[in-house]
Amino acid sequence: MTVHGERRLRLGVLLSGGGRTLQNLLDRCGDGRLRAEVACVVADREGVMGIERAQRAGVPVTVTKDMGETFAWLERHGVELACLAGYLRLLKLPSSWRGRVLNIHPALLPKFGGKGMHGEHVHEAVIAANERESGCTVHVVDEEYDHGAMLLQARVPAREDDDVASLAARVFAAECAAYPAAIELWRVRRI
Repeated sequence: MTVHGERRLRLGVLLSGGGRTLQNLLDRCGDGRLRAEVACVVADREGVMGIERAQRAGVPVTVTKDMGETFAWLERHGVELACLAGYLRLLKLPSSWRGRVLNIHPALLPKFGGKGMHGEHVHEAVIAANERESGCTVHVVDEEYDHGAMLLQARVPAREDDDVASLAARVFAAECAAYPAAIELWRVRRI
């Protein structure tokens, strides 16, 4: 799709839950702050709010845990870049998708990453370690959890009076700007 003569990057979003990151990407694509469009969504479980968000936006969505079906769905919809948005499965990347999948993690990798480190678990670990700083990391996905080459990090303070909810809110606000910025960085480098 083109807008004012400019081709928009076709995104596929993979999710496992509520779809707040999906909604952020939809909003930023819709208001022109992100030169992209969400072409399709893959959920790995039924009944999650992310499916409803996709359906409300008129974005085709499928539910599957099968990696072959996942990448076939992305290909069918002409996806150029896949974006993990709270997707909790480890991907087995076909060679044609290496370098074409991004993830956002709610911590400053390499700290607080790896299997089982998602959502509140990450923020609990940051608080327990008495860190004075947290944030988010956008990285290229490889075949290890939270491991691939970093595109960017956004930092936020971790305060002494933080609880999981207050730290999570601050980190998510940073994610809302960081993910679109990283997608644009990827687009500029690739196109």
